[in-house]
Amino acid sequence: MVRGIAFALVLGLVVSSSAPALAAEKDIVDTAVGAEQFSTLVAAVQAAGLVETLKGEGPFTVFAPTNEAFGKLPEGTVESLLKPENKDKLVAVLTYHVVPGKVLAADVVKLSSAKTVQGKEVTISACDAGVKVNKANVIKTDILTSNGVIHVIDAVLLP
Repeated sequence: MVRGIAFALVLGLVVSSSAPALAAEKDIVDTAVGAEQFSTLVAAVQAAGLVETLKGEGPFTVFAPTNEAFGKLPEGTVESLLKPENKDKLVAVLTYHVVPGKVLAADVVKLSSAKTVQGKEVTISACDAGVKVNKANVIKTDILTSNGVIHVIDAVLLP
């Protein structure tokens, strides 16, 4: 598990919407590891013990907050969530970003909500300005992986 993550880091893989074939060869975790903008998300997934789950067969749709999105949380929130004693809270937050199945952007815009792996629903709204998941803006869509798809969001979703 850790070797696979380290291997991906050594290769310096970069996710790009202009190279979906490359991204589709990697699973969700390896794709996130290869993109600097997800380093906080990757650390959280590791701390929550969800690496093997998100490397699983899936398919999964992940609404992935960027490092900047995590930075918008109140000071100390990320550090607190990463503590071992808060693992259950961290798992709840992270699984609230995951929807079972592969939901591409063309399908997301047709939805008004989606049930997350965490159990609660997220609200989805589409307008001329773009798509929102709860209050987070979707800023990049359809990063294809071998076990699902990643949509990048600009805020952390809290259940």
